[in-house]
Parts: sequence; structure tokens; C-alpha cells
Amino acid sequence: MLMIGVAAPELAEHEKTWLRAPGVAGVLLFSRNYRSREQLQALCDSLRDVGGDELLIAVDQEGGPVQRFRDGFTRLPPLAAIGAVYDRDRAEAVRLAEEHAWVMASELRASGVDFSFAPVVDLARGNAAIGLRAFHADPAATAELAQAYMRGMHLGGMAAVLKHFPGHGSVATDTHKAAAIDPRSLADIRRDDLRPFAECIEARVEAVMMAHVTYPAVDSRPAGYSTIWIEQILRGELGFAGAVISDDISMAAAGAAGSVGARVRAHRDAGCDLVLACFPEVVDEALAAIADDATGMPVQLAALRGALGASWDGLIDNPQRDRFVARITALNAEPGTA
Repeated sequence: MLMIGVAAPELAEHEKTWLRAPGVAGVLLFSRNYRSREQLQALCDSLRDVGGDELLIAVDQEGGPVQRFRDGFTRLPPLAAIGAVYDRDRAEAVRLAEEHAWVMASELRASGVDFSFAPVVDLARGNAAIGLRAFHADPAATAELAQAYMRGMHLGGMAAVLKHFPGHGSVATDTHKAAAIDPRSLADIRRDDLRPFAECIEARVEAVMMAHVTYPAVDSRPAGYSTIWIEQILRGELGFAGAVISDDISMAAAGAAGSVGARVRAHRDAGCDLVLACFPEVVDEALAAIADDATGMPVQLAALRGALGASWDGLIDNPQRDRFVARITALNAEPGTA
């Protein structure tokens, strides 16, 4: 199944045709799709009017440098700010992680969005694309904060998506721009990067996004194209039964599989339940690649559909929300979070 991108704050006629295609499970929204909360709700309504009530609507609303909807939404600090608190007050950081997630999730759900691709559980070990998006360099700290973040998302009516499996934090290359190779042994990756994933899987996370990183000690293919990583390690060794999601097929590191169509098929053949085609210019070719796939939506994807959100008025009048917003937005002043 595909999750596609659309070009603007309103649907174009040809995009309505895309949404009716049997292989399209959802739409991933970006800043280009957003003008206001009211417009966002109208867009979500129109997406479901065309694509059906089962259509999944998602966004990257992590906080810090990756927050697609800003005006009208709480300014969310990066996860690294919570990690900085962890070093001086572990219990406080755990509370802040849960509150950050609840605010993020409840605001999106009240606007018609099912889920955010969050939390990042990569380790903060120097990757150019991860940076402040990661909680911490320590696997134990990251695992504890990620589980708290999951709890907050669930309380806000939202499924959680761990990313980027099996860990994007320890390789310097930005996979948006170039192929990334992590030469470490599987033993090293198991000891460090896999720990947050394993503990969050035990806590019943709904979905995992794959990294476009290649780990040659394990497989010559990037993780999202690898049955070893998906079927043997993620599903077999770690016992994950939820949705497996690719990273965006337009990223430079995804080019290892060849054409757009080849990338879609490689992800599908490796075991990905949902493949991201985030840019409108690749959607036609991506759809052509799955034209012969008559299977319906995998049961794993149904778990990503959020519970009904509260009204915006109800959220704004909620004293608990006011406290949470005040506490988490204060973290925007943490050193190094700009």
C-alpha cells in the first residue's frame, strides 16, 4: 500500500483520482499543505470524502526542526531538549516526554490528522539529519523517554511510529542527500541502537519506520529493502507484529533499488506494509508499480487510525493542556535547541 503526498492546501482533480486508486492507503501532509487549523480540517474532510473513511492522514510533527504545522499549533521543542532535562532530572524528563506527546497528538487529532511519524528513537550520535530530533545518545535514556512519549501519544488518541529502524543515529550521512553506510557489527547495533526499539515494541508500539541506511555486516541492501532486517530481526527476533513503513522513496539513499517503481516493489517485497511516496511528481509511477496488487489494506495499518479527537474549543479550555503547553514550550529556551 502507498501513502502519497499532495501538492497544495486544497486537492486538485487529478489527486482525487489518486485517492480512489485501490493501492492508496493514506496521505502524508507537509508545510505546503497547511495555511491554518480551519483549512487543515477542511483538507482532511475533503481527503476522506474522496478516499473514504479508512484513509490514513499523517504528518511529521516531531517538534523542533521538524514541525510541519506551526501557526495555530503549540511550538514544540525538539526531543533533544527533553534529553537535556533527563541528565539533571530523570523523572521530570519522563513527565515532559509524555506531556509533549499528549499536546502534539491531541492537537493533531482535533484537526483530523490520524498520526504523526513519532517518536524518533535514533541515538543522538552525530547524524546530520537526526541532530536535535533525537532524545539522547544513551540507549537506556532513549528507551525510557520513548516509552513515555508513546504513553502520551496514546492518551491523546494517537498511534505511535518508531523511526528509523534499526537506527540512523550512528552514521554521519544524511540519507536525504546520499547513500548511507553503517559498518558496525550486528552485535554493536543490537547492544545500542536496537534497545529503544525492542523496549518500545514490548510496550506495544503500533508501527516502525525503516531507515534507508545500509548495514553491510548484516545485508548489502538498505534496511527498508531487507528481508533480514524486516522479517528476521524486526518481526522474528523482536516479535514486532505491527505496521512496517518505508521512509520516503524520493530520498537519495532510496535510489539503491533503481527507479521509483523498483523502489516501491523492493520495499513491498521486503515486507513493508506501507510505502511513502511523499512528492506528487513520483505518485503516478508509484501507483503503476502496485497496479497488479489487489490486496486490501493490511490489518496492521488499521491500528494507525486514531481515536476521535476532541474539539479545539475543548482543548483550549482544558486546564491540563494549559499546564502541559507552558511546561513544554519553556524547553524552547534550553541551550542548543534553536
